[in-house]
Amino acid sequence: MPPRKLLTLRKRRLGSELRRLREHAGLTLAQAAERVGVDRTTVSNSESGRFGVSSRRVRAWADGYECPDAAYVDALAAMAAERESGWWERYRGELSHDALDLAELEHHARAIRSVQVMYMPGLLQTEDYARSVFAESVPAPDPARQRRQLSHRLQRRDVLDRQDPPACVFLIHEAALRMTFGSAAVTRGQLDHLLKESDRDNVTVRVIPFAAGGFPYASSSAHYVYGPVPQLDTVQVDTATGSSFLDAESSLTNWRSALDRTEERSLDPVRSRDFIREIAHRE
Repeated sequence: MPPRKLLTLRKRRLGSELRRLREHAGLTLAQAAERVGVDRTTVSNSESGRFGVSSRRVRAWADGYECPDAAYVDALAAMAAERESGWWERYRGELSHDALDLAELEHHARAIRSVQVMYMPGLLQTEDYARSVFAESVPAPDPARQRRQLSHRLQRRDVLDRQDPPACVFLIHEAALRMTFGSAAVTRGQLDHLLKESDRDNVTVRVIPFAAGGFPYASSSAHYVYGPVPQLDTVQVDTATGSSFLDAESSLTNWRSALDRTEERSLDPVRSRDFIREIAHRE
């Protein structure tokens, strides 16, 4: 297949999974190339994501590598079969790659578990709240870029309305509930919206109160996105300059453990709603 012009996170991930398949089989590039009947450069470029691969090739290579996990191979073959561009591609060249990669991850998510320390989860933000958050960016975005950021943020929310929406658990720290972006009216509207969204069958909101004390990775907000099989999970961690996307087995294991412990220290959904309602009325 010809070289790809655009290397998205998902395409890089498919390549890295092909590399893992080969490494788990204990094969060098040269050995793998000989086994599957291609040259070494083809294997290398496919693993780096520079060359696309077909579903047929994914299955042939997995068979050559003697991978025993049929569900994993099926998931990789499905990734290779994707040809349509998602709605986020309309923002290519205008917004950061991180923003587009996150939208693509959410689009393909089976489930999402998120912990937010200082901001409301992006998927649950109101338009006024999101606009107020973007207004605090440094350097300040020009009005046209801010409108594109806002449009992208609001369209991300559509994933919650699809026919098969991901099951979402949002762990929100009390600090995020009390932090004011924009006016008091904006904050009140956001809290009311949070309560409304928590009524969805696929959305669970749990509050981490100050009284809960510390919890793992307390300085970080993160999005754990579940793929079709555990090997294809991804963690997106917020940083001061963008996002980090983690998919190493150790990172996934550590973040699952951290989120489990954080969820244990959070209020249950009913008490969380009461907690949010109390803050909203006080505000």
